[in-house]
Amino acid sequence: MNQTRVFLIFAWLMVATLLWMEWGKWTSAQDQPATAVATAPGTTSDQGNGVPSTEGLTIPSANVAEQTTAPAHAAAAAPATQGTQVTVSTDTLKLVIDGSKVLRAQLLQYPQSRDPGAPPVELFKDDPAQRYTAAVAWIAQSGAAPDQSSVFRPMQPQRDYSLGADQDSLSIPFVWEGNGVRIVRTFTVRRGQYLVGVSDQVTNTGQAPWRGVVYRQLERVPPPPVKGGFTNPHAFSLVGAAWRTASGAYERRKFDEDYLEGGKLNQDATGGWAAMLEHHFLSAWVPDPTQPTKVSLDQRVVDGTPRYLISQTGPAVSVAPGQTSTVQARLWVGPKLVRAIQASGIPGLDSAVDYSRFAPLAVIGSGLFWILSHLHDLLGNWGWSIIGLVVVIKLVLFPLSSAQYKSMAKLRRFQPRMAQLKERYGDDRAKLQQAMMELYKKEKINPMGGCLPTLIQMPIFLCLYWVLNESVELRQAPWILWIQDLTARDPYFVLPLLNVAVMFLTQRLTPNPGMDPTQARMMQLMPLIFGATMAFFPSGLVLYWVTNGGLSLLQQWWMGRIHGQPVLARPETDGKGHTKDDLKTKGK
Repeated sequence: MNQTRVFLIFAWLMVATLLWMEWGKWTSAQDQPATAVATAPGTTSDQGNGVPSTEGLTIPSANVAEQTTAPAHAAAAAPATQGTQVTVSTDTLKLVIDGSKVLRAQLLQYPQSRDPGAPPVELFKDDPAQRYTAAVAWIAQSGAAPDQSSVFRPMQPQRDYSLGADQDSLSIPFVWEGNGVRIVRTFTVRRGQYLVGVSDQVTNTGQAPWRGVVYRQLERVPPPPVKGGFTNPHAFSLVGAAWRTASGAYERRKFDEDYLEGGKLNQDATGGWAAMLEHHFLSAWVPDPTQPTKVSLDQRVVDGTPRYLISQTGPAVSVAPGQTSTVQARLWVGPKLVRAIQASGIPGLDSAVDYSRFAPLAVIGSGLFWILSHLHDLLGNWGWSIIGLVVVIKLVLFPLSSAQYKSMAKLRRFQPRMAQLKERYGDDRAKLQQAMMELYKKEKINPMGGCLPTLIQMPIFLCLYWVLNESVELRQAPWILWIQDLTARDPYFVLPLLNVAVMFLTQRLTPNPGMDPTQARMMQLMPLIFGATMAFFPSGLVLYWVTNGGLSLLQQWWMGRIHGQPVLARPETDGKGHTKDDLKTKGK
């Protein structure tokens, strides 16, 4: 296989991949409902309160029905009393909490854009048109229990909390009381973290045992659709719900009409979590991994606007008179930071950082990011880290590429002889291929020598696309001079033009024996085609490809000087491609 075919195969695979991506986006758009999302089967828009199923838990269904007659989402229609809201600020988060819900969450270290003074990303919002909140509520067997519309009163008069320079954490307690039950809910935030601790201390002040089950929920209106296209990285990020089951499986659903495919779901999620994902950011409820929980999905329509829900139910709690029981959970609200997620000890939450839809490519993507992150620790810049990644890959592939360039040097030396064979056999491609294979065998030329290193680069290239797309660490990350965001296109197309130049020079050094005119024209157009294709790719990806091509060009030139031999003179022929030696042999 010569270098021409390698480039053509690469181009075909690249185009096929991009077409597949576009097809996926187009079919998703076709599947979107023309109107607001329909309410789940068996519910109505005002009764679809999304209370999680309690199947398998020790809560009598009669009392569950009693509890659900007052919709758990009544808070959506009746905003919390302003006087119960508390604002909490740390070095990473600014939260607005009303005791039963986290109403707003700003990520202070992540501006919405690179413009000076740009506001921070706001993950949770209490705007009905963009609603995205996290809530905690209870279902009781008897007596009273706070649902999402219940009012939790702040236990301190203070309404604004800020983490001081000498503080590592803040705790904000709320209280709810009713019919012999007192629940103290405490939200805890810590310096440098995106995890919010949520603790419910249930005290039975009555005369009879109290039994209940806690449930936690994420609810949101889907964000506006993102314009599709392989040049828009946002288009390929999952926007939907994800969860981890008790078996350790990672599952997810997009926000579309198939959100409740197979029912509302009632899976065992002990030791798991429930999350909502979007590009670069996520929120996730993480309960006590030792307590039994279940996860469920729901969707409904409020004032013509679709809302999607994912809930965790459990554990069940039994509290004797005069006794106290505590249930704890954590809420992740922030960016998809791989190291921070792994340091949190939440099992499997790093799966939410989706490096590919295919498991093998996701593994390669994870490995690439691991190398990139360690190079960043050393170099302090993600652009130089990408260049360092190319160097690492080139060193690993050096034995293969050396064999490739040795083979190419031999091919270049015997190009005149190959041209003579083409002249001799004309359009008889079968005989031409047979003659060339005999020449390869005689001169110990490996025509496949140039294929393997290039083929290995293909999955690396695709995986790096997903890594650059998904890694919030590279979001708005600058390199040098005009490249101020490695996840955006090159604003002046400098890197794509350099890529065209590198590919053109590579062609000049690459022997292409046996090319017909069509292949020759294709090869001449390849630099322009790739340059135009990559003009709108993330600049970090183009930087990778330019660096890889530039180092390959230098290596090819150097190996050509070391292993290259003078090009053989073209044998004299009789005009039909037959040399004097051929005619002598034929005469004998």
